[in-house]
Amino acid sequence: MAVVTLSAVIHREGDLYVAECPELGTVSQGKTLEEAVANLKEATELYLEEQDEPPAFAPAILTTFSIDTANAEAA
Repeated sequence: MAVVTLSAVIHREGDLYVAECPELGTVSQGKTLEEAVANLKEATELYLEEQDEPPAFAPAILTTFSIDTANAEAA
């Protein structure tokens, strides 16, 4: 398989970093940012090894949006 560049979206959950590849849906975690990305790379490689056909890689689209928290109701 050719080398492809994929995206990693990372956020904190408690003491861990959670990394997700939006193009494929693979997810992993780590105690450091570097560990989370390395674990995501490994999880993605294992996922791709199990596929009968190579998936179509569509670029991820990342955007931002704003909300007004002053008007948010308490849950």
